[in-house]
Amino acid sequence: MKKGFIAVLAIALTLALTACGNKNNNGNGGAAAPSATVPSSPGKTATGKLADIKSAGKIILGTSAEYAPYEFHKNVGGKDQIVGFDIEIAKEIAKDFGVELEIKDMSFDNLLNELKIGRIDFVLAGMTPDSERAKVVDFSKNYYEAVQAVFVRSEDKDKFKTLADLENKAIGVQTGSTQEKIAKGIKDAKVKSLGKTTELVLELKSRKVDALIVELPVAQGYVANNPDLALTDITPKYESGGSAVAVAKGEAGLLAEIQKTLDRLTADKTIDKWVSEMTELAEK
Repeated sequence: MKKGFIAVLAIALTLALTACGNKNNNGNGGAAAPSATVPSSPGKTATGKLADIKSAGKIILGTSAEYAPYEFHKNVGGKDQIVGFDIEIAKEIAKDFGVELEIKDMSFDNLLNELKIGRIDFVLAGMTPDSERAKVVDFSKNYYEAVQAVFVRSEDKDKFKTLADLENKAIGVQTGSTQEKIAKGIKDAKVKSLGKTTELVLELKSRKVDALIVELPVAQGYVANNPDLALTDITPKYESGGSAVAVAKGEAGLLAEIQKTLDRLTADKTIDKWVSEMTELAEK
């Protein structure tokens, strides 16, 4: 009887120790929490974001709609609409995702912050993927390559033939843009930064600035619609003159799906066709 009692006691002690061991390993005495609840790689985070978009049935575009032919307001059929070749690309991305497109129009310099805090899902705004921006967001491959341009009042065209002619002059640029960085690199330039290109054009016409730096298609659109403005032969250089789609940092899955759409539209020259169509629309 004594031996039997000792054997039962040993078994009970073993079971108690096993239970304690399980509690210590799992933290709550049950199964360990699945590791998927704490994403450990950019891929998992991106997949979650992409799943959220499809679950919501919509994808939210952030843009700054005053940069024709990329994105701009136009009266179409008696109704104000946001149009442009960036908008056409965004529509195609939404179509490939099988969701609706929602457009949020805002100041260009607010776009990356809105992207980081999750109020928008992606940015299409003629944005150049420079090294500084790449620190805070992820970019697609360039979907469009554009050169920089300078336009002035028609009466002053002969005064501006080289980049050196912009030295010590008042130059208008969009806040937070590639052009702002270019202007700040010009010797003794007086740089005036505003949120909208339309505001900058008014500054140029009212003689508050001497010249504006924008991308070539944008300059061509304004010059075509304003006889008092003229395009110069100056073509400022920058580390990258292209435009890319931006997504929040680490959203690799979302970016990969967007890139599939961009690759298709680039391969079949659809983007080039839209650039031509939207430039013509902007000039009407």
